[in-house]
Amino acid sequence: MMVNGARFKKRARLLKPADYSRVFEKALRSSDRLLTILAASNDLGYPRLGLAISKKNAKRAIDRNRIKRLIRESFRMHQINLPAADFIVMAKPDTKRVDNQEILKSLEHHWNRLIKQCAKSSSQ
Repeated sequence: MMVNGARFKKRARLLKPADYSRVFEKALRSSDRLLTILAASNDLGYPRLGLAISKKNAKRAIDRNRIKRLIRESFRMHQINLPAADFIVMAKPDTKRVDNQEILKSLEHHWNRLIKQCAKSSSQ
């Protein structure tokens, strides 16, 4: 399932600590047993992604890298539908124990929930 033009470009990444701080301060939140995603609208006109996968929740680098790779891939596939917002994805300890499909399913649920939440908060 390839989406045309769906690349994960540098402009679609949160790079500066100030960007992360802004999202942590005023974020919409979506959470389940695997992941927590924070979202804060931006004025750029496109979504951006930041990752916060801690060693506390996934000790081995191979686990952290697998989780990050899945998150980036899911974001890349959904970014065309996402609002102009900055997203930070944080993994919980259970994430390293589940298979890839379960993580992708969780992400799909979060993206859909956050699209609705962002639309609701922007209309107020």
